[in-house]
Amino acid sequence: MGNPTSTVNIQWISSTDLLMTGADSRGTPVVIGLTADDDPPTRGLKASDMLLMSAASCSAYDVVVILKKKREPLVSLQVLCSGQQTSEPPHKFTHIHLKYIFRGNLKPESVEKAIQLTEEKYCSVINTLRGSVEISSEYEILE
Repeated sequence: MGNPTSTVNIQWISSTDLLMTGADSRGTPVVIGLTADDDPPTRGLKASDMLLMSAASCSAYDVVVILKKKREPLVSLQVLCSGQQTSEPPHKFTHIHLKYIFRGNLKPESVEKAIQLTEEKYCSVINTLRGSVEISSEYEILE
């Protein structure tokens, strides 16, 4: 069996604006871009924000799986992901920071290990970006 592959689909849907639809490899749709002439403008996701969302959701998925395997009493997880970009085109990301906010009576060492594993081993998005973008993270446990 070969390496896993994913294919997404982007379709430009307006001849006068920058509005597109996208579908992931499972066919789940998303609207990207915006229309300038509509009142109010139709707004979809910002493409560069989708990169941050990809890093946050990829790592969150792994962290939840790892903590569940450790039988940690995780109640909720929120990941805030911010990115610094260059001011000139192509506005490349130079730094991405993830802040994990947990709820539950969790052991800090379990949380730290789960974050380390996702960021260094399991999250394909973060590991693809590593080397060209500085990645940092922190966490907070709320009970």
